[in-house]
Amino acid sequence: MFKTLFAATAMLAVATPAFANDTAARTFSRDGETYTYTTVNKGNYVLISGRAVSGGTFQLRVRGDHVSGVSRGVPVSFTVPNAQAKLTKTEVAFR
Repeated sequence: MFKTLFAATAMLAVATPAFANDTAARTFSRDGETYTYTTVNKGNYVLISGRAVSGGTFQLRVRGDHVSGVSRGVPVSFTVPNAQAKLTKTEVAFR
């Protein structure tokens, strides 16, 4: 079970198209489980909060390459290259 939770939180941190400060709830599925979450840019980190449809909540803090938090009451901590950058919307202005 922990392996599935870990895989789901890792997937959430890097493979979703969410942008920070997007208050709309997003949904994705992995290994037969569906998750709904929101992201908020807190300046030097991104906070991901959500729940699994079958029950259980998670809250992850993404700072740089490090992801930490709690998923279904289990502490999680792992690294993902460029995790925060992948969750932060970047706008480029051209002149």
